[in-house]
Amino acid sequence: MQKQFDGPVFSKIHPSEHNILARRAFDIKSPEESFVMMKSTTTVKVAIKALLRNPTRALLTTLGIVIGIAAVIAMMEIGKGSSESIRTSIEKMGANTVLVMPGAPRMGGVRQSSGSQLSLTQEDCRAILRDCPHVGQVAPVVSVSSCQAIFGSENYSPNRVNGSTPAFLEIRNWSIAEGRSFTTQEVENSSRVCLVGSTIVRELFKGESPIDCELRIKNTSFHVIGVLKSKGANMMGFDEDDVIIMPWTTARMRLSGLKSGSSESTTSTAASTPGELYSATGVALYPEPVSSMVTDTLLKPKFINIDQILFTGRDSASVNAAVDEVTQLLRERHRLKADQPNDFHIRNSAEFMRMLTGTSTVMTNLLLAVALISLIVGGVGIMNIMLVSVTERTREIGLRMAVGARSRDILKQFLIESVILCLVGGIIGILLGHGAALLVEKYLNWPVASSTVAVISAVGVSAAVGVLFGFYPAWKAANLDPIDALRYE
Repeated sequence: MQKQFDGPVFSKIHPSEHNILARRAFDIKSPEESFVMMKSTTTVKVAIKALLRNPTRALLTTLGIVIGIAAVIAMMEIGKGSSESIRTSIEKMGANTVLVMPGAPRMGGVRQSSGSQLSLTQEDCRAILRDCPHVGQVAPVVSVSSCQAIFGSENYSPNRVNGSTPAFLEIRNWSIAEGRSFTTQEVENSSRVCLVGSTIVRELFKGESPIDCELRIKNTSFHVIGVLKSKGANMMGFDEDDVIIMPWTTARMRLSGLKSGSSESTTSTAASTPGELYSATGVALYPEPVSSMVTDTLLKPKFINIDQILFTGRDSASVNAAVDEVTQLLRERHRLKADQPNDFHIRNSAEFMRMLTGTSTVMTNLLLAVALISLIVGGVGIMNIMLVSVTERTREIGLRMAVGARSRDILKQFLIESVILCLVGGIIGILLGHGAALLVEKYLNWPVASSTVAVISAVGVSAAVGVLFGFYPAWKAANLDPIDALRYE
């Protein structure tokens, strides 16, 4: 006998059977099949259709995310560009380079200018390289000021004329663009050879190759053997290419007043001819000196001071240990007592680089925090609009639940809508942020650098904001009572 579905019997049916009957009436699949279907692209399509019903509101909803992501991308690219610019400038001066300068002596109770004390010698360089295991390379530096370079009818005053060794170029990460560098043998022989920067080539040689040309500095002729690769301006604004580099022995003894016969030399008496020292009437004990002998013959004094010492650590981690070793060694060599201050100064470019990079990072993080506030405000705006959407679509939610949609299906649909809004806003924000960074680089000459990590992070943050701020509206929609939702006006 067929069972009749009258009033009392129908009331005894389990609530889940009401959904079965409804699904059969509307030809709906089973709950398991419905769940699989909702996990598929059907849910995404339904969410997209729901958003396209009111595109203006969807666009305005994503506006907060667009502004937040654009600000984050722009700040990260500008901050990364600043850090890269600082790092490049430090590398131009030499990565992990440590500079040792003479101290400032006291004369008559008055402290002289820094670097005026004659406390550094080439023997200090040799001792550092020999006795300091954490030191990689060492190079002496002699600076010559107030000099003019002459080539033919052209003359030019370079910014710097430095004397050093071949290790100087390696410490400064400086390569040769044309020609060759001078050798250690040429340093020992005080050879009159030099390297010139690209600015010297442009100003003095009018862009022509200066290799094998002769230029004069302080009435001394030098043979140009190489051109340094261009470095441009450093972070202080000085032109790195406006330089002439030669062996330090040549710079010290030929350009700094130590040439024999020079009126500035303290050893001028040693340059006198033997006939003047040991005179004998009527007898030529020694041949007459050739006129060029006074200029070409160099008398090397026992003590030759240098202006600076450059050295590097074996790696970036050993720079501080190298500084400690050099400090202790120089104090011992200069016979300084425990209560005496150093007669030299040490400047660590690695510490300087960390300081500048740290400052740039702090400013970038500060701007990034401000940009994240905009992102949070955009997320709150999305949550607000999604709550309004839940209220407007209450009857739709009730109908979907009445025909078999589960709470998790409703939750998933509203979460997908929220994530789609945030992802679209994130993509637009990435494009706008990158465009803003390029405009800053073009019109404000501010260095920027694209960051793949920033783009990936922005997409992840957008999705996270969509889930975070869309969960509560979705949870509220999923927990609506179907009967109350169908009655909602």
